Amino acid sequence: QLHLVESGGGLVHPGGSLRLSCAASGFTLDNYAIAWFRQAPGNDHEGVSCISSDGSTDYIDSVKGRFTISRDNAKNTVYLQMNSVKPEDTALYYCAGRALKCAGWGTSLFGSWGQGTQVTVSS
Repeated sequence: QLHLVESGGGLVHPGGSLRLSCAASGFTLDNYAIAWFRQAPGNDHEGVSCISSDGSTDYIDSVKGRFTISRDNAKNTVYLQMNSVKPEDTALYYCAGRALKCAGWGTSLFGSWGQGTQVTVSS
C-alpha cells in the first residue's frame, strides 16, 4: 500500500509562502495521482489541488494563481507551493493517492492518505 507522509506546515503571515511536501514510500509515485485536501475545524475535507501521473494538474478556484502543485518522481515526492496565503487557507492539509488520474474531489476516490500537516495563516 502506498504510504504518504506530509511535512512543511507551520505558522505563516497573510501574504506569505509555504511549501508542503508529500513523501511516498512503498511504491513509486510514477503511476499515481496525488491530491492535496484540507480540513478546517468544523468543515468537511476540501480538495485543493491534484496532479496526475502524466503531470496534468487541477485546482479549486480559490487557490488558482496562488498555489502550485508539482511532482518529483525521482524523489518520490509531491509538493504544494502556497503563495499569497490567506487566513481562510488555515487548515490541516492532507495528501492522498489514487491510480493514474485525478478524477474529482471525492475522498472515497483516494485509497491512500497521509496523517496531515497543519497550516495556520495568521498575523
